[in-house]
Amino acid sequence: MAKATARHILVADEAKCNALKSEIEAGADFAEVAKKNSTCPSSRDGGNLGSFGPGQMVKEFDTVVFSAPINVVQGPVKTQFGYHLLEVTSRQD
Repeated sequence: MAKATARHILVADEAKCNALKSEIEAGADFAEVAKKNSTCPSSRDGGNLGSFGPGQMVKEFDTVVFSAPINVVQGPVKTQFGYHLLEVTSRQD
């Protein structure tokens, strides 16, 4: 069964999400940006979501996590919770 590990940053609006993505792409540390900006409790651990399989996260997450390249920041991804930046850190298919 497929498994992935990922980390994310959750914010309320798309503009903030795009601004944070630009910071990370310019060299800011993903974990530090998550700790300072993400509204998800995972922010304490740099946005780490741990290991999970298909169907364990919301559909929008699954689509990205099980298709995106490893270690490339994806987003903004809109879910019922807000706007996310996602980075798949590993995947076993």
